[in-house]
Amino acid sequence: MRQFDTPFSRRDAISSMGGGLGAVALSSLVNAAAPETTGLHHPPKIKRVIQLFMNGGAFQGDFFDPKPKLNEFAGQRPMEVELRTERKTGGLLESPFKYARHGESGLEISELLPRLSKHADDLCVLRSVYTDNPNHGPALLLMNNGSITPTVPSMGSWMLYGLGSENENLPGYVVLCPGRPVRFSILWSSAFLPSEFQGSYVNHSKIEPEKMIPFLKGQRQTAEAQREDLDLLAKLNAEHLNNRNRAPKLEGRIQSMETAFRMQTAGSEAFNVALEDEETREEYGTGHFANGCLLARRLVERGVRFVQVYYGNGQPWDTHSNHNTAVKPLAKSIDQPMSALLADLKRRGMFDDTLVIWGGEFGRTPVSENGNGRDHNHYGMTMMMAGGGVRGGFAYGATDDFGFRAVENRMHVNDLHATVLHLMGIDHEQLTYRYAGRDFRLTDVGGKVANEILT
Repeated sequence: MRQFDTPFSRRDAISSMGGGLGAVALSSLVNAAAPETTGLHHPPKIKRVIQLFMNGGAFQGDFFDPKPKLNEFAGQRPMEVELRTERKTGGLLESPFKYARHGESGLEISELLPRLSKHADDLCVLRSVYTDNPNHGPALLLMNNGSITPTVPSMGSWMLYGLGSENENLPGYVVLCPGRPVRFSILWSSAFLPSEFQGSYVNHSKIEPEKMIPFLKGQRQTAEAQREDLDLLAKLNAEHLNNRNRAPKLEGRIQSMETAFRMQTAGSEAFNVALEDEETREEYGTGHFANGCLLARRLVERGVRFVQVYYGNGQPWDTHSNHNTAVKPLAKSIDQPMSALLADLKRRGMFDDTLVIWGGEFGRTPVSENGNGRDHNHYGMTMMMAGGGVRGGFAYGATDDFGFRAVENRMHVNDLHATVLHLMGIDHEQLTYRYAGRDFRLTDVGGKVANEILT
């Protein structure tokens, strides 16, 4: 992180230090600051973020937002649910999952999350989040990039651009997503920001680091020979760069090659979950999401600024049919790893300066689709936070009696992003980047910090 005397944009700060700093110089400048220095605009409450992304959209009433009237009026269609949805929907679909109060706070949590409920006093539940579009593509872009425009930087890229990384041997922004989700790559793009700030995609469905990350080890050369080649290449690239007036893509590629070389050592260790003791691995459980949660802890422990763990490839939470049956195995597969992650962060003294975020791109409707499914719902959704800077054992906002629309302390996605950046020590209105004649920011022209959820 870099301390400036007054809050202003990163772009203005660069200009005030002489202008013309390229991406490589800028990265070195930011990473040179000690991690414990004051944030850009105010002292940060957290150093890092882990986002657990339920792509497809989880139903808010299944986990943290009890709605007993769903069962009372099942099959009926009151006026409150006469809202336009993406597909044709029918009457209210009952929810068979019971709720109970947990912890000293008495936070209400569903029986679907028995392990996570033991951490009730650490959870900050946001019951009134809403978004702008019920289609997966635009909603994914808004949640990840702050706008439905497909050519703007992601939240992780803005975070890394503003604060830098605490470990120069690993990417500062890592995306764990199984398979090869090519169409998702725009969700961790740096767009017009320098390219070294984009997310580094890792297929974490494989256990061995060499299978997660292609070419992690040199195929034909020793490390010493590779270093000599890179040094020569760096000199040639520097000469090539000097003949061009600001070439951020070239600068980013040079930086990426250096990071890739250092990754051969640091990555082989950081991504190797086999180095964890057996008790810890058993605590997280098995499966790609469990593996992702454990890797996320290993990465933030080593200075990675932002880690996203996507649940599955595609939209596994997109339950348009047989919802109440489909959600049971989904919930079971996240309950143990999420509980283990929170407990592990506490043991290692990292809980108070790490923010864990849970949620998807939108919620799901309380009314039925196909008789037993739930359609996309952008009017109201639940997200959850845990860790540094947020109130534990606390439920913020509310939806209507059926969980369709956010009605109390409504929190737009831009508000969510503004709040996360605030916790990182960044004023979301001040972190900007001039491109195509205007100053861009993560929260576009909106965003308000939800001070009520902060400690």
